Amino acid sequence: MQQGRLWLNRMGRCFPNRSMTRIFLRFVLLGSLAGLCPLTPPVKSARAGPDGAPADSARFTKAVAGLKEAEQALYLFERIERVEDRKGSGEASTSDVKVARVFPAGTGIARISLGPDSKPTNEAAYRAELEKLLGALNWAASGGKQQREAYEKLQKKQKERAELIDQTKSAFIFTFLKQETRGDRTLSKFRMEPNPGYRPTSRMASIFAKVKGFVWLDDASGQMARVEGDVTDDISFGIFLGKIYKGSHFMQERYEFEPGVWLPTYSRYDFDARKLFSQISVHQKTVASHYKRVGPPSEAIPIVRAELEKLGGSKAACSDSVPH
Repeated sequence: MQQGRLWLNRMGRCFPNRSMTRIFLRFVLLGSLAGLCPLTPPVKSARAGPDGAPADSARFTKAVAGLKEAEQALYLFERIERVEDRKGSGEASTSDVKVARVFPAGTGIARISLGPDSKPTNEAAYRAELEKLLGALNWAASGGKQQREAYEKLQKKQKERAELIDQTKSAFIFTFLKQETRGDRTLSKFRMEPNPGYRPTSRMASIFAKVKGFVWLDDASGQMARVEGDVTDDISFGIFLGKIYKGSHFMQERYEFEPGVWLPTYSRYDFDARKLFSQISVHQKTVASHYKRVGPPSEAIPIVRAELEKLGGSKAACSDSVPH
């Protein structure tokens, strides 16, 4: 089962560009969305409609609660991700496309490579990856010391993220602009700007003074449907870790997959950055589809085991025993 953990750690490891993208998402996009929480006292410039009436603070509270629920749901839903890295921001620029089945495995997220048609390119290799995934799930479902430590580490990261979100409640001012339609849904569009009266309480929280953009809320559900923003000044991470440069851009679309659960379907990042002493340029699109709830490891194990049995997986991988 230790091999299952090692495999999961390898699968979760990112290439340098993707690592910078994760930093960008976590501390810019996620933190910006957290700013949807109402200020205390409420921001007077946030509007609910063209009549200039103050926005309903409960609406923004609901949007943040939905965002937090979605963050947890990503550890319960499998999906297919198509990641497209381009040499430049233009649509015609050369791109590198990777497609993967993304599967939550308790203390991490596994990625199994697929072909351009979202299907396995080699059945034997795919079966081997599923067997490794089953091993990782069995490991995560066990109650040993290493498992407890791994879950504690994950919970610590989630707590730190929540604390950062709490610090950003007063970081932005939202101004209602107009209503738009997306399919059969009505969205309210808000301008998102740094609050000049905000005083950050940590180094990470200080980055929100360098972000502006727009947020769309779904009128019927109150959930965040879209966010788009720009970095207005260089953002540094640590002394030597890296820097994201002014002019970087991000956006994300979200749709409802279960009642009250809105998950990302399309994300785009265009930014120039420095990591250690290397200059990098990231122009990345991610399309997520085929979401399916698999639950925690104890519930996901039978799903993977049944799939392996259909493919003729090894007896060892398909055994009924789960380590205790």
